[in-house]
Amino acid sequence: MYPNVILPAYIGFNWEYTMPAIRSAAVVLFLILSPALVRPRTAVPEKQSAPAPGQQTQQSGSGEVPATQPEAATQSKPETPVPASALLPTRVDHKMDTPEGKQTKRMFGVIPNFAAVSADTQLPPLTAGGKFRLATQDSVDYSSFVWAGMQAGQSMALKSYPELGHGIAGYSRYYWRAFADQASGAYFTEAIVPALTHEDPRYYTLGHRGFFRRAGYALSRVVLTKMDSGSTGFNYSEILGSGMEAGLANLYYPHQERSLRNTAVNWASQLEAASLNNLVREFWPDIRHKFRRQK
Repeated sequence: MYPNVILPAYIGFNWEYTMPAIRSAAVVLFLILSPALVRPRTAVPEKQSAPAPGQQTQQSGSGEVPATQPEAATQSKPETPVPASALLPTRVDHKMDTPEGKQTKRMFGVIPNFAAVSADTQLPPLTAGGKFRLATQDSVDYSSFVWAGMQAGQSMALKSYPELGHGIAGYSRYYWRAFADQASGAYFTEAIVPALTHEDPRYYTLGHRGFFRRAGYALSRVVLTKMDSGSTGFNYSEILGSGMEAGLANLYYPHQERSLRNTAVNWASQLEAASLNNLVREFWPDIRHKFRRQK
């Protein structure tokens, strides 16, 4: 669902190079978030030591006259006992210390995040029209045009498809194909397939528990999703929709690239990009919260 926002998917992109990207991203996320994900602990206050009985006897039996009256009043003032509740660790309210999975419309101020839902949020199911509006919002956002330009420039620099040529004319051929890739992917995974299978194309943030639990949840959302009925079901939108996008690309890429192998590689890279996108979405509230605290 708008997978190309985070990781571009190219026909002919070698799968052997894609898996290290996910592992590297997971390690980076863990290193960044591990201090913020550790549950804070409140130190137990030390007991105030009461004066020994012998010292009290010596003080009471001493014949010395205090130098000043305030000093004598201080010595004669009985110590207030420490309440037992003050000796116990203070319970930290988890909701006050963490962002609790609060999502924003954009990540890093630029990347669209319209399909992400904050943790512990229940929303009514999207209508078919709402799903198409969501796909349109992702497809025609200004960042989509910028990202397509970046993909086109990278593909032309790497000569991914020599048949498309070079120069301004070649770049334009790369550009509209890159834009078509991400737009068709958004419509297939967020509108067309979800409308037919009655699935909710939005990402529902977990926002709680440890790093590995949340990372596993984010990756599982590629194959599992929330249905319009509220239950959990197989994610046909992502699996089937990404395959449909890969198949459609065969219609406008050079015929030399139209093979079953290239289609399968494109489909797999789309799923990998969706997995990485889910990871970033899941931990985006924590990343944002961490950066805001450092300012």
